[in-house]
Amino acid sequence: MESNAILLHMLRQLLKEMEIVSSQGAGYYTCVPFARRYNKLLEQARTMHDENSGLLQTFQELEEQDPKDPSDKSNVLLGIRVEVSQLIAYLECLGTGDGK
Repeated sequence: MESNAILLHMLRQLLKEMEIVSSQGAGYYTCVPFARRYNKLLEQARTMHDENSGLLQTFQELEEQDPKDPSDKSNVLLGIRVEVSQLIAYLECLGTGDGK
């Protein structure tokens, strides 16, 4: 399997795991593992693709924070989801040349 396809699969799985964990209840989870994993996968994407690409530079590592308030936790997780989804979209476009 191609490295880009593996990375895409891992990012999609990260989204699924975030959904499962957040659906289990009122903030009884930590955001740190998700941010940490996203940061590692982003670094891998930078290694695999031209790090100086204009669009790839718009992605930044996420702070590994774990607020105690459930609504703050939800906001942090939402931010991670947005970044993961955008990185997936970017990598899909690179993989096919047209994003499809």
